[in-house]
Amino acid sequence: MQKTKLLQTSLTLMGLLALAGCSFPGVYKIDIQQGNVVTQDMIDQLRPGMTRSQVRFIMGNPLLTDTFHANRWDYLYSIQPGGGKRLQERVSVVFNGNEQLAGLSGDFLPGVSRDQAILGEDGTSVTAPQATRQPQTEEKPAPGSLLEQIQREVDDVQTVPVPTPEPLDSSPQ
Repeated sequence: MQKTKLLQTSLTLMGLLALAGCSFPGVYKIDIQQGNVVTQDMIDQLRPGMTRSQVRFIMGNPLLTDTFHANRWDYLYSIQPGGGKRLQERVSVVFNGNEQLAGLSGDFLPGVSRDQAILGEDGTSVTAPQATRQPQTEEKPAPGSLLEQIQREVDDVQTVPVPTPEPLDSSPQ
């Protein structure tokens, strides 16, 4: 009787420890990505009148092609960071009767790319909201220190413009 009670108690304790291990904080959870990765630069390369093959070259194969809407391709992308909230983006590309790009809709729209907006090109600039701005009280590094040497090297860096590729020819061949 004593052995069965000890066995039952030890099995119960091991079961509780196993269940507690399932929700142990700090357990690594992987990021789950699904669908087509679509960037603003991909959308900016699209031009009205492009053929289906040109759009497929830029965007990749669509995730969804609907039998009832053959002139529409849907690109979906979702990511769920380990244990976090799932984020989803959607873009639909629509073709006309001549198999040419007629329009698109979704979370990305043609225009200034995020990189250009950050850099302030094309007359636009991105500024931080007033609530998140910190007053800039930067102290100068001590003369001769490693920090002062690094700052001098950063200040002396010459910027080099990055060439942008030519857009694809939108005329049908």
